[in-house]
Amino acid sequence: MITNTTSLRVRYADTDQMRYAYYGMYFAYFEQGRADLMRSIGLPYAEFEALGYQLPVIEAHAVYKKPAHYDDLLHIVTMMQDKPVARVRIDYRVMNEAGTEVIAEGYTVHSFVHAATGKPTRAPAHFLELVEDAMQDPSREEP
Repeated sequence: MITNTTSLRVRYADTDQMRYAYYGMYFAYFEQGRADLMRSIGLPYAEFEALGYQLPVIEAHAVYKKPAHYDDLLHIVTMMQDKPVARVRIDYRVMNEAGTEVIAEGYTVHSFVHAATGKPTRAPAHFLELVEDAMQDPSREEP
């Protein structure tokens, strides 16, 4: 498994009339966690796209356990549990600042697509090598 933790603070613009982080914002938080996970294995999204690939979301799910409020510091734990083939599932756990409470959990499923043709493909070899290296790295953090 590969894990990475991203910390971010709930902005005022992220909140709804009830002063909670708006439910749709969690998918943006997931996206930030995913981008940071990619960067942590040595392949930022920009480089992935420069290789001629895209990674569109084909499924997304979230479960909300507790509200987050303006100015709360959240930790998004992002996890890739399995080596991808033609799809990859990424799991997320949004934690409070102390790391003692789960605010929300969810996942996204992505398909690998050739940017030029828009057609699905298998995961690029370079990406798979980086994932394999990260999964075997004993220094990587666990959730």
